[in-house]
Amino acid sequence: MKKLGYVVLILIFAGLLLHSCVNIDNPNTDNKITTTNQKNEILYRAYPEQITTNKNGIDFLESQTPVGKFGGTLIASTIGEGPKTFNPFNSKDNISSIMSDIMYDGLLGTHPTTGQPVPKLAKDFLVDGNNYIIHLRKGIKWSDGKPITADDVVFTWQNIIFDGFGNTSTRDSMLIDGKLPTVAKIDEYTVKFTTPKPFAPFIRNLSTPIAPKHIFEPAVKKGKEYFEGFLSTNTPPEKFVTSGAYKIKEYVPAQRVVYEKNPNYYVINKDGKRLPYLDKLVYLIVGDQNNEVLKFEGGELDVIGLQGANVPRFKEMEKHSNFKVYNIGPSTGTMFLTMNLNNRKNEKGNFYVNPIKQKWFQDKNFRQAVDYTIDRKNMVFNIANGLGAPLYTAESLNSIYLNTNLPPYDKNLNKAEELLKKSGFHKDKKGKLTDKDGHPVEFDLFTNAGNTEREAIGVMVKQDLEDLGMKVNFKPVEFNTLVNKLVNTYDWDMVIMGLTGSPLEPNGGKNVWMSDGTLHMFNQRPNGYKQDDRLEWEKRLDELFIKGALATEFKSRKQYYDEYQKIAYEEKPFIYIYSPLVISAIRNKFKNLYPSMLGGLTHNIEEIYIEETKK
Repeated sequence: MKKLGYVVLILIFAGLLLHSCVNIDNPNTDNKITTTNQKNEILYRAYPEQITTNKNGIDFLESQTPVGKFGGTLIASTIGEGPKTFNPFNSKDNISSIMSDIMYDGLLGTHPTTGQPVPKLAKDFLVDGNNYIIHLRKGIKWSDGKPITADDVVFTWQNIIFDGFGNTSTRDSMLIDGKLPTVAKIDEYTVKFTTPKPFAPFIRNLSTPIAPKHIFEPAVKKGKEYFEGFLSTNTPPEKFVTSGAYKIKEYVPAQRVVYEKNPNYYVINKDGKRLPYLDKLVYLIVGDQNNEVLKFEGGELDVIGLQGANVPRFKEMEKHSNFKVYNIGPSTGTMFLTMNLNNRKNEKGNFYVNPIKQKWFQDKNFRQAVDYTIDRKNMVFNIANGLGAPLYTAESLNSIYLNTNLPPYDKNLNKAEELLKKSGFHKDKKGKLTDKDGHPVEFDLFTNAGNTEREAIGVMVKQDLEDLGMKVNFKPVEFNTLVNKLVNTYDWDMVIMGLTGSPLEPNGGKNVWMSDGTLHMFNQRPNGYKQDDRLEWEKRLDELFIKGALATEFKSRKQYYDEYQKIAYEEKPFIYIYSPLVISAIRNKFKNLYPSMLGGLTHNIEEIYIEETKK
């Protein structure tokens, strides 16, 4: 997910929604991908269009999928400790984003097969130069019965996002030459946004959730510190007022999150009845992916995201079981190893990173040597079971902006040792790598515990780097703990992590690549940091993302984004690992499934229904 116009940290599991900042250009819908040992069919099904229909003065969004049956529950899962917040404007991790975004819709969404922006809370929209005119659906209501109007939209964008409440990533991605767009109410159901300059990614940011003003305004008036805890995981369910298909019914920490249908949801079926079909949506919070598999096999889960190692067994089980396995396509996110380039001090005057390690990590030769040591093909074969492909670039393999001029390469220990030698590294008599000052090369490598794929990658990375004489202390930790290290305390050496992404719009990664970005994790600067200590290539990345967003033609934009990928390819702030195929399984009883690379397996959760099989 890319979450609503900006990148967020991802924990891979069966996702239900896609929110992304993407370009209007259509995605590449080639229906095959070549992996290391086979060709894999990708399921692209034509998703039925939705139309607006006015009934009794209400502008409903009418589903064109087959009419289904009402009732029942879908049980999904998530790994780790669960969400940190249910406030969509505060979330910084993927789990919290998914859990909160279920309850709040944006003005627009993304069509799951074409990638085009489509109306959600908006009935339609008009782009006129720098002006974006949004017409809201008349007569639709929040879950508490209050009308959804232009006041909610203006409040959300001006008083929450533009005023810097919560996670500022959306705000930061909208800055154009230091200026923000403006938002104005034209009438009760019309809003106008104006950007300082033509801004290609703007329309995609309108997938950002809209907040009910009458609920959020009191929290905003109490200030940013209060807002940080607003709609936390301790908030009673009855306090939530939502616009999405579901609202929270129950949260039991470390056990489950239960959602119930929103009775005022604005989507109807062709019979004129309000969706969603399912009464409840449940997320079980499971300890790790192995436990997740056991729960699915035991019938406790209805849907699961599969790691490559489990796919052959599930495909065999599928023949005589009550589920179907779907190959949805290559991941739209990226998985990588990164090093901490931070050379700053904390408030106590202590370095975030040991100064000895700083010299290693900031050395381009060192980073490149690590890159040449990683055996990507071996990882794809042994961890992903061949269901994926090595990744060398900052854009995913299905990105329409992928720089195809950057050549792949194999593991090359001789090349790695040459690079280390250039910077004075050498092996001692025991084969241990030391730097030019005689310090043994030893560091910690983190990833999120419970994600068996990343844990397996960590083991293989440790083994590969030890071939160079490095000592690697591999330490899987709880996901929220790891996120805190990356974005708050900065006390880490290396990490294996993933970022969600969009194959349609690189600007969604602005908060990762811009030097002041909130997820510029490889060289994170504290909020409000004023000193210009950017590396030369960081300065160029800043320029490229600004120019790329302001260019309006695809050809011009691609030139800028090709160059950013070239810099990432050469400087190695992230060392990319591989791109797995996204494969999921779901019970046969669920109908109205339209899997897509952009939307996943259950992107249209409001239209999915249960058709009980006859015994």
